[in-house]
Amino acid sequence: MSDEDEHEHHPPEREEFGHDPVEHAEVSAGMSVADLAEQYGRAGIGAADLSEAIDVTGEIFASDETTVFLGLAGAMVPAGMRRIVSDLIREGHVDALVTTGANLTHDAIEAVGGKHHHGHHEHPELTEREFDEQLRDEEVDRIYNVYLPQEHFALFEEHLRSEVLEDIGEEVVSIAEFTRELGRANAEVNDREDVDEDAGIAAAAYESDVPIYAPAIQDSVLGLQAWLRSQVTGFSLDALKDMSPLNDLAYEAESTAAIVVGGGVPKNYVLQTMLVTPEAYDYAVQLTMDPPQTGGLSGATLDEARSWGKLKKDARNVSVYADATITLPLVVAGALDRADEAD
Repeated sequence: MSDEDEHEHHPPEREEFGHDPVEHAEVSAGMSVADLAEQYGRAGIGAADLSEAIDVTGEIFASDETTVFLGLAGAMVPAGMRRIVSDLIREGHVDALVTTGANLTHDAIEAVGGKHHHGHHEHPELTEREFDEQLRDEEVDRIYNVYLPQEHFALFEEHLRSEVLEDIGEEVVSIAEFTRELGRANAEVNDREDVDEDAGIAAAAYESDVPIYAPAIQDSVLGLQAWLRSQVTGFSLDALKDMSPLNDLAYEAESTAAIVVGGGVPKNYVLQTMLVTPEAYDYAVQLTMDPPQTGGLSGATLDEARSWGKLKKDARNVSVYADATITLPLVVAGALDRADEAD
């Protein structure tokens, strides 16, 4: 045998590799979100993940039998995502919301007349630190490129004392009962004062009888005000009191879906619900920027959650790794189109 024969290349034995080729996205003026989502699906990497997230979320929204648990972390309200969440609640696409005390604080601020503002570093002669020191002197809080004048916190604290805590009185209540009262107060003041802005997430949840859980509520201005009240009255919050209604909702559901925006406590609280039920999630969609390699929960893949029994072995799940202020509107808009098509 010649050296040439010995080193002759032999292709691997397999069928012709022709399945599902990557195509090239086409975009044009006047495209709908549904059309754009279809083009994302022709492409690869993050575009393909986003397209799949729209498809899975659309299937969730189209199902009348699926109970939806929404986890909302991060600064989504200050960033301008508030109306998307409140509309989903009002349209019946959310059965339980798990979020942060911070999101509820900022939601209430807007409900009673406060506003967040676009931030601009207008003094190029100042370093970022010097500019933030100036904002401190001017009593303006910065959340990346969003500004909030501190007087809005004073407005919120007065609203909480007079419209929420006074009505609860000396009782020990669950966090969900507390957030329900916050939603009631937000809706009433928003209407009474004819506030231009929508009454918001907590108000929508109150009106739609959707529970809001905020298991780390102490980590917020809302939680600080609740704690201060507990120091001078009999009022307090019982976090464990939330567990039975939340777990019962999961236990009694025919089908379940987790939509998780960001990580942290809201993500884990949503996913761990399935650890005390005989079933697991049928669907899961995650929008995050946290990588999985650190081993932290915020970046953990949904496939990892399957190993814990939080997702069914055959569950439809997808993670999209990108800024949620970009992906959430796209996923929701595309999914609503898909759900309408299914009807």
